[in-house]
Amino acid sequence: MLIPDRERMNYQQTIEYLYSRLPMFSSQGQNAIKPGLKNILRFCKILNDPQTKFKSVHVAGTNGKGSTSHMLAAILQTAGYKTGLYTSPHLRDFRERIRINGEMISEAEVTGFVADNRQNIEQIEPSFFETTVALAFQHFVRHKVEVAVIEVGLGGRLDSTNIIHPLLSVITNIGLDHVNILGDTLSQIASEKAGIIKPGVPVVIGEKQPEVEPVFRRTAADNGSKIIYASDEWEVIAASGRKMIPDSPSKQSVSIRPKGLSVAGRTPERAVDHVELDLTGLYQLKNLATVLTSVDQLRLKGFRITEEHVKTALKQVTAITGLMGRWQTLSTSPLVICDTGHNEDGIREVLKNIKATPYSRLHMVIGMVKDKDISKILRLLPENAVYYFCQPDIPRAKDADSLTEEARAAGLTGNAYTSVRQALNAAEKEAGPEDLIFVGGSTFVVAEVV
Repeated sequence: MLIPDRERMNYQQTIEYLYSRLPMFSSQGQNAIKPGLKNILRFCKILNDPQTKFKSVHVAGTNGKGSTSHMLAAILQTAGYKTGLYTSPHLRDFRERIRINGEMISEAEVTGFVADNRQNIEQIEPSFFETTVALAFQHFVRHKVEVAVIEVGLGGRLDSTNIIHPLLSVITNIGLDHVNILGDTLSQIASEKAGIIKPGVPVVIGEKQPEVEPVFRRTAADNGSKIIYASDEWEVIAASGRKMIPDSPSKQSVSIRPKGLSVAGRTPERAVDHVELDLTGLYQLKNLATVLTSVDQLRLKGFRITEEHVKTALKQVTAITGLMGRWQTLSTSPLVICDTGHNEDGIREVLKNIKATPYSRLHMVIGMVKDKDISKILRLLPENAVYYFCQPDIPRAKDADSLTEEARAAGLTGNAYTSVRQALNAAEKEAGPEDLIFVGGSTFVVAEVV
């Protein structure tokens, strides 16, 4: 692409410059990753080390780290703190990655950063992700955030975000994903994610998993860091006492009870009881325990967060933070729901939600990327659904015809479509008013429908 002079670059030209100039994981996969922290440290050094100038919470994990980050940011903002939020990838707009009190970074600030740092970008040759991390950190400093919630991009130990020294580290869970990069065993993946544990900084682990618990305990001990398992701290049960099924497409009600008083300063009176959550996926109940345990730890750090702040924030996480794509209802009659779950554990959680949702027939609009082994995921999908196989509009997309062939070998039947929208239109045309259409298989599929 012909790159215009910096004085003439508008926002769209700036984004195209970043996409074309820098290696981007969403389009190139593993080849876009520049291992190590050398580039991001060098870039941030030029920016006067913004990563050292704001308080932060660092969130990693195979699944749930995005939802957990958004819930924490919503709670901190509701409690009155000027709160930064860095997440990835974006779904519709690049600026979704960088927010302060829910507001996306402005187009002018993106173009200004690139214009001011174009020489640095072309000399250092950072990845797309490294550049966005540097932009986010400088943005948070310029706007004097009181605390920022920083989501890890991939892994943890060598992730570009891992140059911060947070008040609290959070690891939601460990599952098999990006095995060609992080390792093909849970212990290897846990070691990479445990790399965000910093000396003397407490770490909240969402789920106690026997296969990886020794990794976390050893890393925490080596760093002199307190380790807290959210699954030991909180019990999440249905508010009605029945099976935990979302009340409606827009909210679910749950009760939260402390399992013990192991967290200093918490009493039964301070326990959250009834909570309405606008994130309706059943998997959010695990994330909720992680969030509440993290809030307890932040209170010990001096943050003034009341139970009312927590309840108010959890009712409106999507409105406060702009979170999209987590068991999100797109339309009704027929019910159309999308979800970004894209690995084995994520798909299992999606299937739990599907099972808990009343419908007559199930339609699945599915697309995937070509640089992952999808055989295990395909074997998880229900054979009694009608499938519409598609390919998202990215270079990494798996060809719809190839996906259809692999799915057929796994016992799944359906037709191939060259675009996500074409596949969804076909499903909507075929579905009856009492049917359920699910859209997913990849974050990039969801990005085209939300």
